[in-house]
Amino acid sequence: MNFQLIVGTFVAMLAFAGNSVLCRMALESGTIDPATFTSVRLISGAIILSILVLSISKLSENKAGDLKPFDSSNPRANFNTRLCHLCSLKQSSWLGGLALFAYAAGFSFSYISLSTGTGALILFATVQITMITIALFQGSRFSLAQWFGFAIALVGLVYLFLPGISAPPIFGALLMVLAGIAWGVYSIMGKKVLNPSQSTTENFIRASLITLLLSLFFINDMSISMDGLLLAVASGVITSGIGYAIWYAVLPYLKSATSASVQLTVPVIATLGGIVFLEEDISLRLFLASIAILGGVAMVILLSKKA
Repeated sequence: MNFQLIVGTFVAMLAFAGNSVLCRMALESGTIDPATFTSVRLISGAIILSILVLSISKLSENKAGDLKPFDSSNPRANFNTRLCHLCSLKQSSWLGGLALFAYAAGFSFSYISLSTGTGALILFATVQITMITIALFQGSRFSLAQWFGFAIALVGLVYLFLPGISAPPIFGALLMVLAGIAWGVYSIMGKKVLNPSQSTTENFIRASLITLLLSLFFINDMSISMDGLLLAVASGVITSGIGYAIWYAVLPYLKSATSASVQLTVPVIATLGGIVFLEEDISLRLFLASIAILGGVAMVILLSKKA
């Protein structure tokens, strides 16, 4: 793995964790309501992603020139032709936009009550468990060690939810679970597309249209300040739009097990961000649940025969 790839991967993980930190900062301080935060995040993300994709598409067109018929004697021209056709393929759907919206809305509303690290851990755990469960239903087979790891992760998640003083607020936790399921489904759908960056852009645009209905529904609860607006825009442009663009740029160069395992760092980075920027504490319950969930999922990923 070269230096640029390492840096790109690390920056992408920082961006993913940064979404949790920015959202929690905005909602914990009451500078913006969750519905408006969701709308601003998705709309600003759609704008920056559209600019990036259009720029790349324009660059590709300039290099490829006009589309030409297939020519077996000119492999390079054929590659350029296929590249331009690829950019014109439909890459998204309203179902994808709805899943993205459900993730973003559940994410925002859950952070009214959840701490940064707890929210990120629940989200990550639910996303991975959702994707693993879907893979099992689609015919994937686990070794005994993988089943053990999966069981440990589930036990860790259940332990996190058990009643007690340090248990997360149940409503916020359930909202984050729904967000994780939506993102897990969205990720599975994303595996079928040929151009993830274009697909994400189109789905952000669709989700932006859907989220306007959410803002209308909560219009009487609207509360927004310049600080809250800037945090939401930063989440949409930097940690969502640019973060996803960087991730999709490095993803083709990572092995499947590597790409999945590096995401184990996201809840850890988010927890550290909560400590630094929001002065949050780490409870013993969160610490033990993190070890169980992250360790269990790591076993499933790293022991995969497809790794």
